[in-house]
Amino acid sequence: MMENSIYVGLSSQISLERRLDALAHNVANMSTPGFRATGMKFDAMVSKAAENSSFVSAGESFIKTEAGPITQTGNPLDVAAKGDVWFSLQSPAGQVYTRDGRMQMSTSGELLSVKGYPILDAGGQPLTIDPNGGPPKISSDGAVYQNGRQLGAIGLFTIDPNAKLTYFDNSAVIPSVAAQPALDNPNAGVIQGAVEGSNVDAISEMTRLMSVTRAFERVDALLRGNENTFKDAVKTLGSTT
Repeated sequence: MMENSIYVGLSSQISLERRLDALAHNVANMSTPGFRATGMKFDAMVSKAAENSSFVSAGESFIKTEAGPITQTGNPLDVAAKGDVWFSLQSPAGQVYTRDGRMQMSTSGELLSVKGYPILDAGGQPLTIDPNGGPPKISSDGAVYQNGRQLGAIGLFTIDPNAKLTYFDNSAVIPSVAAQPALDNPNAGVIQGAVEGSNVDAISEMTRLMSVTRAFERVDALLRGNENTFKDAVKTLGSTT
């Protein structure tokens, strides 16, 4: 029973440590535009040796896709996505997807992300404007204009809600299922001169971080107490033989 309680405590520490890592990652990205927070799913496994003991699995992480707050910037190269859609970037890992719509323009007029990755249209091709043509006008459907002439359109993509997401650089993600262009979707669009913030709830995450830290410390103290009790028991039993 004593050994079993140690195993239960260790399983709790493993799950709490993973939760701490996820919370710390979220807190570190509270101000990262377009960032999507990490959540954790935990399962409890009942020990066959002691039905009253519950082992906690290490936990499965997932990326939350709820939208973050939108802030007006007035910068014509900033765009925020409307609806459940993503921008696409060309990266060394292939097409990746982000809600961070802060763009910059290269000397040749190519529209790039803040990390220098090309912004793609719905067909997966880089977007280029005239570097000497003045600020672009971007309509609500993502069409990009300069001097009244359309030069292209920012690609908007939907990701299968059942797809598993993994992080890629800054606030971009890579889905386990290929994203699809959001064509003729009345609920999808962009807002020029605005940026979407992180979807991390700062107060809730800080509160959870403190709670999980305290829980980790309590489990650690419990394990130390059990370890000392185990040692004392071994000494006592050893002295009687």
